[in-house]
Amino acid sequence: MSRSVLDRGVQVGHAIRGSIQGAGLLVLALATSCSSTTAVKNDDAGAVQHANAAVAVTPLDRTHDVPTDTTVMVAADGGTLKEVTVKAVKGTQGSLQGVLSADHTQWRSRGTAAPGASYEVTVTAVNAAGAVTRKTTSFSTVKGKETFAIESLMPSKDTTGLTVGVGMPVMITFDKDVTDRVSVERNLLIHTSKPVLGAWHWFDNKTVHFRPKHYWPARTKVRVEARLAGVRGGAGLYGKRNQEIEFKVGRSQITRGSTNSHQLTVKRDGKTVRRIPMSAGQGGAWKYHTTSGIHLAMSREPVTVMTSPGIGPGSAGYYQMTVYNTVRISNSGEYIHSAPWSVGSQGYSNVSHGCVNVSPDNAKWFIDNTLIGDPIIITGSPRPLEPTNGWGQWQENWKEWLKWSSVKHFTTEDV
Repeated sequence: MSRSVLDRGVQVGHAIRGSIQGAGLLVLALATSCSSTTAVKNDDAGAVQHANAAVAVTPLDRTHDVPTDTTVMVAADGGTLKEVTVKAVKGTQGSLQGVLSADHTQWRSRGTAAPGASYEVTVTAVNAAGAVTRKTTSFSTVKGKETFAIESLMPSKDTTGLTVGVGMPVMITFDKDVTDRVSVERNLLIHTSKPVLGAWHWFDNKTVHFRPKHYWPARTKVRVEARLAGVRGGAGLYGKRNQEIEFKVGRSQITRGSTNSHQLTVKRDGKTVRRIPMSAGQGGAWKYHTTSGIHLAMSREPVTVMTSPGIGPGSAGYYQMTVYNTVRISNSGEYIHSAPWSVGSQGYSNVSHGCVNVSPDNAKWFIDNTLIGDPIIITGSPRPLEPTNGWGQWQENWKEWLKWSSVKHFTTEDV
């Protein structure tokens, strides 16, 4: 049994007071067979006797099929709470932690209960004269038919590294379809070292991403908490476990390029650090246009084998070639990469099949100085980057982004 922390001054709302006044708290306390009190002795002069503290608990004793996200609330009338524990006694292990109001008269649980479990609530209260009231109640939660979990969470140490660019979204993929998006989304918490306004965005029932309204502030520490254990994901579907990750946003580096000027300009923390001649997609066929829009650096690959999209060996236009020092910027085969064969065109004309060609020296510098999640903004092309083509989250404006958020925007909490 873990003892709840009773020295945190968190004010609980009026709901618990309503349960005290409207449910007949004193009658409830006296009628519950599990409750016990210790009488207060009067002094020899016949001083006024203190009534024992009365305790109310919700859910009520022996309640069944309680939703897993129900908040356990405890209140003391005529005294203060000294100890509250909510312990799983059947179907699972563990306890629910909680917070105490500033005046120590109210307590509420934090987190979510496990499905198909029985919990025991044990309360100790004391009145002004020191008389102790003890109360024990129980409740059981609704049974779950199946569970869901996080299949992938990025950023990650292996995929992106734990220091990322200012455009990096938080991307979560679940292993099953989630239909109760509100319940899940409100249990996906973002903590940051600097306040950030942001929102989650559902792309489908398995995919939800978070991004700030504007780019992350440089050098921000971020912690993502997916408190999903016991959270309802749909009819009979509940979260299997909690998951957490911490990462850091690095310096601000934003690259801008134009298919008209044939130049890339790299700015770090607002200052230009590199100008790079480039050659973009030659056009003609739609697939040979470099996409315009806010791309993100998705990967850094020392060696990449590129194959003509939609064209097989022996067909006109087929190619397969090995290129070096590549930075991926979409899922449609676009990279910024070394192209020694087009150096003469770089800075002057567009001759590629859609990639951004740069010289070998510039490609080596770019891959060495790029973080996954760095914004790379290309303009001038008639072909726009689709929001779902790679990491095109920034292609949607803030109003569009919020359309697919279940709980809308919020400001992140402190790390």
